[in-house]
Amino acid sequence: MTMRAVSLLDKLIATPSLSRQEGQTAAIIEEFLLSNGVLARRCKNNVWAASDSYDPSRPTLLLNSHHDTVKPAASYSLDPFSPIHRDGRIYGLGSNDAGASVVSLTETFLRLRDEQLNVNLILAVTAEEEVSGKDGIELLLNEFRASGITIDMAIVGEPTGLDAAIAERGLMVLDCTAHGVSGHAARNEGVNAIYTAIADIETLRNFKFDRVSQTLGDIKISVTQIAAGTQHNVIPDTCNFVADVRTTDAYSNAEVAEIISSVLQSDVRPRSTRLNASVISIDHPLVKAALKLGAEPFVSPTLSDRALLHNIPALKIGPGDSARSHTADEFIFESEIEEAIAFYYNLIKSL
Repeated sequence: MTMRAVSLLDKLIATPSLSRQEGQTAAIIEEFLLSNGVLARRCKNNVWAASDSYDPSRPTLLLNSHHDTVKPAASYSLDPFSPIHRDGRIYGLGSNDAGASVVSLTETFLRLRDEQLNVNLILAVTAEEEVSGKDGIELLLNEFRASGITIDMAIVGEPTGLDAAIAERGLMVLDCTAHGVSGHAARNEGVNAIYTAIADIETLRNFKFDRVSQTLGDIKISVTQIAAGTQHNVIPDTCNFVADVRTTDAYSNAEVAEIISSVLQSDVRPRSTRLNASVISIDHPLVKAALKLGAEPFVSPTLSDRALLHNIPALKIGPGDSARSHTADEFIFESEIEEAIAFYYNLIKSL
């Protein structure tokens, strides 16, 4: 039945599904589930289904991956929307990130949906992951809560080579504005906002937070953009700079923003505090099961929808290689899909 998963992947590759434009692939996934006897539900461009033997008294495991993609790289030599099978590979946009995880988790769900397990299964193929949009997994989790469905743990399908990503850093982007007083440069008038910004940037460069994550280490801050001035002979009264902050589970993003604001002269405005760091204990049953099947634990350098599964223990694991994601002529090996289906099946059965 691996060919069923491969056939679905071919259809997804052939159908453009850029973030916030995933309506067609959502329809394909919904129809695929319905045609296989599954009561599929649609929430905007998110598609989900519960196992036949759903019992509220049992813990519920979420099987999640995303069907949206980034725009194809300009250097593609193949048609990004044509699934090409060559030398055991399937080429096409989204094949690796995260189409292979989508179809592997979906096939696993189909095989296990009517079995008596120790957990309920909910399959959720979601939208807007590549842009961390609010109409993706976050919207679906709100719908679950409104319906009285509690998610106790999750598998997030992303290309990890079937190794176990037990943690990933959070992300927060800070827009900072240093203020001064304009004046004529020739007379050295005013207060130069650039100098204030430089002092604050130096503070960020050397700043250390008191708490350090056992898993993720120190919080990382990088100033990545700066802009000021209108012309060469005017002292600038504002200087804007941007800080990229990679957070850890030692603090919430909101706490980090508050601490940074307290040590700078500049105004600090986080664009969002939603994308918090996430860590799952090495002793969690999901992790133990994955390691028993041969997965190696690691800390993921990339962000995923796992960041939006607040307070839900989640293991990021799936077929493919993260280094292939967002590259020209993206591909997945057919054997990786076959291995992932067997891996997910055995992991879930062992819980």
